Amino acid sequence: MKAKQTRLWTSGVAAMAIGLSSAAYAQDTEGQDPAQSQTPQVDANAIVVTANKREQNLNDVGLSVTAIGSQALAERQITSVQDIAAAVPGLQFADSGAGTPIYTLRGIGFNEESLGVYPSVSVYTDEVPLPFPVLTLHAAFDLDRVEALKGPQGILFGQNATGGAINYIASKPTSTLQYGADVSYGRFNTLTGNAFVSAPIGEKAGVRLALSAQDSDGWQYSLTRPGDRNGAMKYIAGRLTFAVEPAPNVRLRATALAWQDKSEPQAAQLIAVRAQNPADTQAPLLTAPFGTTNPRSADWTVRSDYVTFTDVVNGDFSIKPLTTGDLSPRSNRKFIQGALRAEVDIADAVTLTSITSYLDYRQHLYSDKDGTALAIANIGDGLANIQSFNQEVRLSNLDPGRFNWVVGANYEDSHTFEDQYLTFANGSSSSPNTIFINTTGSEVIQDIRNYAVFANGEYELVDGLVAKVGGRYTNSRNQSDLCSKGNGDGLVSVLFNIIGGLSGNPFTPIGTNDCYVLNAQGVPGDRFLDTLAEDNFSWRVGLDYEPSPDTLFYANVSRGYKAGSYPTLASADYKAYFPVTQESVTSYEAGFKASLANRMVQFNGAAFYYDYVDKQIRGKVVDPIFDVLDVLINVPKSRVMGAEADLTVRPAEGLSFGASTTYLDSKVLTDNGSQFVGPTAYGNSCTVGGAPGPCDFTGSELPFTPKWSYGINVDYRRDLGAGKLILGADLRGQSSSVATLNGRTIEFRDLPNDRHASFVDKPFVIPSYIVVDARLGYEFSGGRFKVMAWGKNVFNEYYVTNAAHYLDTTVRFTGMPVTYGITLSVKN
Repeated sequence: MKAKQTRLWTSGVAAMAIGLSSAAYAQDTEGQDPAQSQTPQVDANAIVVTANKREQNLNDVGLSVTAIGSQALAERQITSVQDIAAAVPGLQFADSGAGTPIYTLRGIGFNEESLGVYPSVSVYTDEVPLPFPVLTLHAAFDLDRVEALKGPQGILFGQNATGGAINYIASKPTSTLQYGADVSYGRFNTLTGNAFVSAPIGEKAGVRLALSAQDSDGWQYSLTRPGDRNGAMKYIAGRLTFAVEPAPNVRLRATALAWQDKSEPQAAQLIAVRAQNPADTQAPLLTAPFGTTNPRSADWTVRSDYVTFTDVVNGDFSIKPLTTGDLSPRSNRKFIQGALRAEVDIADAVTLTSITSYLDYRQHLYSDKDGTALAIANIGDGLANIQSFNQEVRLSNLDPGRFNWVVGANYEDSHTFEDQYLTFANGSSSSPNTIFINTTGSEVIQDIRNYAVFANGEYELVDGLVAKVGGRYTNSRNQSDLCSKGNGDGLVSVLFNIIGGLSGNPFTPIGTNDCYVLNAQGVPGDRFLDTLAEDNFSWRVGLDYEPSPDTLFYANVSRGYKAGSYPTLASADYKAYFPVTQESVTSYEAGFKASLANRMVQFNGAAFYYDYVDKQIRGKVVDPIFDVLDVLINVPKSRVMGAEADLTVRPAEGLSFGASTTYLDSKVLTDNGSQFVGPTAYGNSCTVGGAPGPCDFTGSELPFTPKWSYGINVDYRRDLGAGKLILGADLRGQSSSVATLNGRTIEFRDLPNDRHASFVDKPFVIPSYIVVDARLGYEFSGGRFKVMAWGKNVFNEYYVTNAAHYLDTTVRFTGMPVTYGITLSVKN
């Protein structure tokens, strides 16, 4: 019943707006020019961006920026964070397995799935921050454009933008009545609807309402339960914007963004079994089927009915069946954010800008990370909530001139809570040696406070030569409260009471739901309480040289920082909860932007070198009880160097060719001559003196950093008199990369009960791939009605976005298979 209601709502959103638009079309006055009510489409040379927190022509900005306009977003079906990553050269997206997206830009990223951690690529909507990655899932609708700023953006976009910043620019209220909608139907019974209405309220105010919704069936199929599907998408999102000019020098804009997502998290593909405790591998795992090169093949737990355990408390050592309950992947995530932007022009010379926002996010999430129908690494119910208040106040010169400047301050107060329930009842950690424990809980509470002051200036030294300098001081404090809980049937608490007793130190025995992690005295019961206090100074200096209106050369040296954070994990040792400290990236970049051949050709290029200090990464630790577990670590010294170029050619009216390429070379370096060593994803699997020992990571490439990534796009429009023919295609690809340090050297090992899929040689290598999208459409005369047939991944390329090892299993996450559909759209 709920599925039918969702589908009716999704189609109703679009149908209602289509009906309104059609009625308005019939009532148009005879002399009105329909084109006047449309947002003008401009070429790349005239795109306006706000990379420096003021409106500028894209070609006048001395930074590497990718901008995608509203028409391209709509026609290329760019509606998700995955789509954005595919369209921005150098930006990588990975599925974490826990519903938290991972962004990596030019090799700078944070491969971490905890909910309350800052990304290295900050995301904003109209300069309003979405500070944690999970909050970015449904902001890409009803947009005027997307701006992707590459390289450290710490001066104007905060301490956590070491890799870059993505700014969604939402469409604003209009001075005339405008409305429109589109409805799409595609593979997997996918129904998508978008609608907006924008209208003036008097002469100095306007309002805009936009809605987006999707409902689809699952695209993954179970290898052990024919007919069972996973991966269904079900969400609805809305944005309400109200703008008013109460006085000639005052502009106010209030925005409310809300969404609810009940989608099913993607299940992993099993590619290998490598148990924590090989001798205790349970029999069902020895026959669990592997995924195939069909991206739809996967498996996930619905209910586990054959778990064994020992009831130590009652002294009953017989083996019994245990039902774990419904563990099928599902979610219920709710987000709401309110923002107020106020601009006041002071004395015709200075603008005061204030941006205030508050958000609330709540989550119930069940995810399956092990790629099997067994309970090996299942999360659920994953409870979480985030509340975040942000305030920015800044002053800037009103009219662009020889000297342009901005000074301001930021304040953030964020509270995060995450409570993960991990079930591993079919795993080797549930064995006689651990008295058949089968569940643990991980609770992380963070109270985060940040404040910063910043200034940035640009001064034209002589005609065409501009000097730039900026800085930001940031002070951050993160008060944390972490606890690994002995939940479930109480066996974890029993086990750790036994272990605590072996320490010889006195302690109060713990009960179910108490903290079991062992403290420095080797006894359980204490919560891990800690405060991470840090400060830093980000800076940037640079020169822009514009020898002609069509050519810009720029050079920048900048440094940015990303705050430290605490992990969400289940560990026996409190040392695993130590946070990673702040990382820094010092960037050296030079580039150019050139409009050639009477602006029929746009050619941009840049070369860069990143000095990466204390890179944050999700690594591994050998736990004294649970063997190999995740942990957050700092890589002391590494670097990324590379170059990128993009070319756009418009040889004839209606025809456009685009091509882009990014080259990256990343490497872990020594730190004052000291090698960087530690356990790999398979534990201490390196040989030192003939015995297993820590691995030397020096020389390893960084995760999600392919040597080459590239894209080609073609757009063609031809006026047929009664309408326009629309043709387009996009190709994107990349060379191989790795999902973990030393990913190219980690191989499968011939250990007891180990097994792996025959088509995989290196478990943590992400193979190279090429994906092609295509579209064919017709726009009716006047531009009001349009029909588009489209396909994504039209050649059904099997490609991998992430690979990881969870307890006993090694898994992959894949990209979507071929999808196709048709879109009908209308606007007044």
